Amino acid sequence: MNWYSIENISLIDTPALVVFPERVQHNINLAIQMVGDINRLRPHIKTNKCREACQMMLDAGIQQFKCATIAEAEMLAQLQAKDVLLAYQPLGPKLQRFIELIKKYPQTNFGCLTDNEAAANEQAEAFAKASLKVRLFIDLNIGMNRTGIAPGDAAIKLFELMHELPSVEAAGLHAYDGHLRSSDIMERSQQCNEGFLPVMAMKDSLESKGIPVPFIIAGGSPAFPIHAQRKNVQCSPGTFIYWDHGYSTLCPEQTFLPAAVLVTRIISLPAPGKITTDLGHKSVAAENEITRRIHFLNATDLTPTAQSEEHLVLNASADHSHKTGEVLYGLPYHVCPTVALYERVYTIDNHLVKSEWKTIARDRKLTV
Repeated sequence: MNWYSIENISLIDTPALVVFPERVQHNINLAIQMVGDINRLRPHIKTNKCREACQMMLDAGIQQFKCATIAEAEMLAQLQAKDVLLAYQPLGPKLQRFIELIKKYPQTNFGCLTDNEAAANEQAEAFAKASLKVRLFIDLNIGMNRTGIAPGDAAIKLFELMHELPSVEAAGLHAYDGHLRSSDIMERSQQCNEGFLPVMAMKDSLESKGIPVPFIIAGGSPAFPIHAQRKNVQCSPGTFIYWDHGYSTLCPEQTFLPAAVLVTRIISLPAPGKITTDLGHKSVAAENEITRRIHFLNATDLTPTAQSEEHLVLNASADHSHKTGEVLYGLPYHVCPTVALYERVYTIDNHLVKSEWKTIARDRKLTV
């Protein structure tokens, strides 16, 4: 029997996302093994967004986490996580929510990002009014050109400002290199190392002035095995916990197991050589072109050709034997936004549906 097959599949209405906890555990153990020191592992929980998956990491001894939203941060705090970095620059209403979060969960040590003086001053003023001292990390732009400030004089000046602000703890540097997309690990390593040089130069410059840089948090999944070799650098992969077909292809050197599978059913045979399933835009991340959204495990003869909100149309040979009601299993190319489309996932144990995990942090707000 194939590893992904579900014996009591009749219990699951489709489309659905199912998760295999045994594989999740394998991936957690492997991440710890790869980084060597569990204290250097700070997983990003944007992929799973659920209590149970995060609890598995906590049970494995992981205590430091990264997240992207206030809801994700609150979920971690509810689980008594000791250390949570909001990998975002909270300003305006989000900054006020962040302060409310810090006050509501004092047992968790929170931090956040900043990338310019105006933002740092706004954050520091808000923290001071709330009688808080909060860890602040500079978000460095090392090539992704999404957020951050380039390492160098301006970034050093910003860190010096943070070091002087009484309501801020200048905690370190955050460098995300998600733009590295080479499937050649040697080429990816070279690009990663070149991008990281200015980060280390900035740290050395600050420390030569007597200004400590306690932490550097670096990388995501593609750069994880590279940053894992650096001493005193925290690594923050996220996708590893469920993995997906995109990273299986991009990062063949990493032996994480796909642990999240999409289940869909054939609902129509509208024309010769045409098959329609119930896996629409609302059921799988659709940012990639149509042939790179799902990789079927038990129907490699089918090619996606069109998709709408509730339907995925596939090409098949004119003499295919597929029938309506047939169950198809597939790996999402991009699991993170796919998970966010499901309010719950079904867990599978020994080929049987076992339980449900709520994807609670897909919500924009829990209580704060």
